[in-house]
Amino acid sequence: MDVPFLTGQLLLAMPGIGDPRFEHAVIAVCMHDERGALGIGIGRLAPRLGLHTLLEQFEIPVGNAPDAPVHLGGPVEPQRGFVLHSLDWGGQDTMEVDGRFALTNTVDVLRAIAEGRGPSRWLVALGYAGWGEGQLDEEMTRHGWFTTQATEALLFDTPVEQRWADAFKSAGVDPRLLSASAGQA
Repeated sequence: MDVPFLTGQLLLAMPGIGDPRFEHAVIAVCMHDERGALGIGIGRLAPRLGLHTLLEQFEIPVGNAPDAPVHLGGPVEPQRGFVLHSLDWGGQDTMEVDGRFALTNTVDVLRAIAEGRGPSRWLVALGYAGWGEGQLDEEMTRHGWFTTQATEALLFDTPVEQRWADAFKSAGVDPRLLSASAGQA
């Protein structure tokens, strides 16, 4: 069974996914091809960690940057930072994601945000979710993940505690009706 590549989509954890790290997960898929996939979790916040603390760790003056919350991007390399952002800014290592948003994982984007010359819309995350060759494709054939379009509204406007439910609703699915188990036909 061919599974289409999911770059630019949101992966939404179905109830009963079976891995507590991904319960109610919302993952922006930034890269998915025959070699694997990389996504940034945008459904949970790091407790007691804001942007100002990160900027101070990099010795970047806070400037006009708001002390925005930091997302838990995923279980892989949780000390590594990523910024999902609008397409109106780009650095040397910025990756455009399906013409919808961009991903930068270098400190230049943090410096630009602090200096007021960064992207107009952004969110910061630590860590990522990663899948090896064919792994996400195989997972998509089982109960566990649902996909929908990543929109600017879901990425940047929707409060983190509402993203999971609102992303399902954007696809016409009432999350209150989802079951934690799959049937067999």
